Order: sequence, then C-alpha cells, then structure tokens
Amino acid sequence: MTYAIRFSETGGPEVLRAEDVVVPPPAAGEATVRQQAVGVNYIDIYHRSGVYPVPLPSGIGVEGAGVVEALGAGAGDIAVGDRVGYAGGPLGSYADVRNLPADRLVRLPAEIGEEQAAGMMLKGLTAQYLLRRTYRVQPGDTILVHAAAGGVGLIMCQWAKALGARVIGTVGSDAKAELARAHGCDHPIVYTREKFAERVRELTGGEGVPVVYDSIGKDTFMESLACLRPLGMMVSFGNASGVVPPFDTGILSRLGSLFLTRPTLFAYAAKRSDLLSMAAELFEMVVSGKVRIEVSQRYPLREAARAHRDLEARRTTGSTILIP
Repeated sequence: MTYAIRFSETGGPEVLRAEDVVVPPPAAGEATVRQQAVGVNYIDIYHRSGVYPVPLPSGIGVEGAGVVEALGAGAGDIAVGDRVGYAGGPLGSYADVRNLPADRLVRLPAEIGEEQAAGMMLKGLTAQYLLRRTYRVQPGDTILVHAAAGGVGLIMCQWAKALGARVIGTVGSDAKAELARAHGCDHPIVYTREKFAERVRELTGGEGVPVVYDSIGKDTFMESLACLRPLGMMVSFGNASGVVPPFDTGILSRLGSLFLTRPTLFAYAAKRSDLLSMAAELFEMVVSGKVRIEVSQRYPLREAARAHRDLEARRTTGSTILIP
C-alpha cells in the first residue's frame, strides 16, 4: 500500500490528510513513478485554499522527481529505470508512488539529483519562460523581480544576471536581501521599510524598468505598474498576497501604453517539444553553474501541512521539498 496527501475540503493547511491509496497499473500513455522528492509551490496553496478551484476530493502538488517503475502502452521515449522530473500534469505529486502521463516526464541529466530536480522543475521552467519568452531579457536591461529570495526569485536573479541584466528585487528582510544579493540581485529592496516604486525610479534615473515580474499579486500590482517605463511589460504570474481585483485598463494607457500579461507554465509547456527544449535550457544553466538551486527546506511528506504553514508565513527561502 502506498500513501498520498489529499484534501476533501478547501481551507488552511489542516485540511491536508495522509491517506492510503491504491496505485493501479499504468494506463496507455502513462508511467508509474516512485518518487524520491516532491516540490512544494505556492500554486499548491492556491489549490488547497480554493483560490484555484479543483474538483474534490483531490490530490495536491504538481512537481516531483523519481524513478520510472512501470509503463503503459505507447509511453513514447520514456523507459523503465529512467530518472525523471516533472512540473504540471494532474494534481497529486504529494505521494510516494503515482501514475503520470509519460509525455510530461523529462529525463534528468546525471549531474542533477532527484532532490535538486524536485526543487527546480516548476520554478526553473517558470524562470525560463519568463526570462526567455514572455519578455526576452537582453544584456543591459534593468528588471524588477518581486520575492527575489523565493524559489523562483533566486533562480531568476541568477539567470538574468547571466544574461547581462541589472536586477532589482524586492524582499521582506535584511537576511533575505543578503541571500538575494548573493544570487545576482544587484539592488535588493526591503519592502517593509522602503517604497519599492520610488526606489525603482531612483535606481533608474526616473526612467522605470522595461519589465516587472510580479508573483505577489494584490499588494504589489498597482505599484508595480508605477515602476514601468512607457511600453513596459507587467508580468503578473502569481497571487501570494491575494488575487488582483478588477481595475480600469485605462490605467495602462495613462502610464505609457503598458503591456499586461498573466502567463502560466502550463500554456508555455503544453507541447512536449517546448517542454523538452525549455528543460534542456534549464539543465544547461544549472549544470554549468550559472544557476544554483537552493533547496533550503526539507520536510517528511507526511508533514506537508507544516511546509504549507511555513511557506504561507514567508518563513522559507529558495526551494522547499517533501521527502516520501
């Protein structure tokens, strides 16, 4: 018998329960993966709390890494014994064994372990599409990254720096500022004591930045728009502080014909060819040492609720993983 973390009602971390489950043989196109590590991400909190509604009862989690134990018919290029990672697919990564669509799995290079992979697949692929596709960062660009000491933020700061960008980041404490600075953030702004929009204008000589990457949502959205130069792009890719309320889109014209996008990894990586090319670029950055993956918190899988509490309380930095 295997087990998984599931929830039958939305709410706080207390709704998460460890349950015995039966994992059937993989269906056509599926692979059975015995997981070595599971990634914890803010989207898991959105699912658990009901911000992103899902049919209940439900599993939870969208990221993990492990070893393929069995395959259904038509599983493509994945083989039994492959070490694989994934981000996306059906909910349910908080489990020791699970079935997944084989076309969502990516083989891991020998240089990348399962724990590292579980801390980087969702966050690293997110950084890849944000920096290379949503707004293609160029040498000399000055960019703003919110939550610069978080899992996605640390990866983005390093990657953007490797691309030749100047990185401004917001953080919640002096300790997080030092962590962000050590990972390529040129100008950490402690938002608890500085008005970040004013500071961004100071750092850019009043010009503003061409792009803001905002995973915070409600609390930062309007001030993020104020950081942009004319024709700049607001990239809203998360709601850590709550969903952005409706607003007058005329604000975008008044602030200089701004662009606004709300992207998701699942759209950018919908095609397997795109998923593989994105993962290849991510792996290259990590194996080369240009991007270091900081797995800063590890919890037993059965303590998933504690991991959620710490993430929501902003007591975490870098990546958080669960160990089955």
